[in-house]
Amino acid sequence: MPLFGSNFSPKKTPPRKCASLSNLHVLDRSTREIELGLEYGTPTVNLAGQSLKFENGQWVADLGSFTGDRREMQRLRKRNQQLEEENNLLRLKVEVLLDMLSETTAESHLMEKELEELKSHMRRRK
Repeated sequence: MPLFGSNFSPKKTPPRKCASLSNLHVLDRSTREIELGLEYGTPTVNLAGQSLKFENGQWVADLGSFTGDRREMQRLRKRNQQLEEENNLLRLKVEVLLDMLSETTAESHLMEKELEELKSHMRRRK
């Protein structure tokens, strides 16, 4: 008796039948959708009690599914608006600071250039 040998021999698989006896593959797309019910609708998902729908390439919250407190949602919207305004103000301040820095740098370069010209003029006089 062989140690690793086996007498296993798989059975032969029966020959396949014809691929399809249905004539649905001959029908056009709209008829197939009606016959097979291929109209799925918009995909929806439920996360943390909130329902989201996929519309126009983005996930949109279903307004009727929000189970949280309306006051909490209003508070969050107000806070979001405050943060956006603060962000816009900070961006404006950064722009002003960059303008001031560039102006000061330009003035500094002009002063250095004038100083070099004065030094060279004084050297020529001697």
